Amino acid sequence: MPGGRLNQQDRQRIAAGLADGLSYAEIARRLDRPTSTISREVGRNGGPGGYRPQQAHQATVQRARRDTPAPPHTAGPPGGAVEEEIVELAVRSGMPRMTARVHVDLLLSEDGRRTAAELAGRLKVSPASVSAAVNFLVQQGYVRRERDPRRRRDIYVVDDEAWYHSVVISARQTLESAQAAMRGAETVGLDRPAAQRLAKAGTFLERVTLDMMESADRWRTLLA
Repeated sequence: MPGGRLNQQDRQRIAAGLADGLSYAEIARRLDRPTSTISREVGRNGGPGGYRPQQAHQATVQRARRDTPAPPHTAGPPGGAVEEEIVELAVRSGMPRMTARVHVDLLLSEDGRRTAAELAGRLKVSPASVSAAVNFLVQQGYVRRERDPRRRRDIYVVDDEAWYHSVVISARQTLESAQAAMRGAETVGLDRPAAQRLAKAGTFLERVTLDMMESADRWRTLLA
C-alpha cells in the first residue's frame, strides 16, 4: 500500500532497482514511496552495495518486535544525556538511528574500538542490525575495520583520522554529482534553461566541494 510499511515484495523490487543502477528517486517513484523511505531502507540495511532484501526484511521484523514505548524520562548519568543528544543530532542530519547509535557508542568508548559482539551486547540489538550499521559507517569513512587474526573477528575502530576520511568521502560523492550535472547540461544543450540550471548548480557544487577538500587537507594536522 502506498505510504505504508515496506513489505518483502517491495524490498525485492528495491534490490532489483539497485542492481539495475537506478537512483533512489526512481526506485521510490516505481514503488510510489517517498525517496527518503528508500534512502533510509537502503542505508540501514547494508547500503547500495550490500543491500539484501531477505536480511533487510528479517532485520525490520526483529526491530518491530523490540520496539516498546519509551519509559518516562528520568535523570541519569551525564554520559547518557550526552550520548542521547549526539544520537538525536545525527538522526536529524539524516543518519539512520541504529547507525547513529553504533557510531556514538564507538565514539564514546575509551579506545574507540569495539567488536560486533560487543556492540550488539551493549546496544541490545541483533548482530544483523550492527552489521548493517557498520557497513554504512565504513562506506562513509566514519569507521574502519581491523582484523583480529588470533580470534578471526573484525574490530571496528573510530580514530582521529576518521573525521578526515568521512569529510573527503562525502566531498568526493558531491563532486561526482556536480560533474554529472555539468555533463548533463552539455548533453541537453547549454542554450536551454534546464541545462543552464544544471550547469550553474554543478559549477557551484564543484567549487564548494573543491574548497572543502582543500580545507580538509590544510587542517588535517589538527587531528595528528
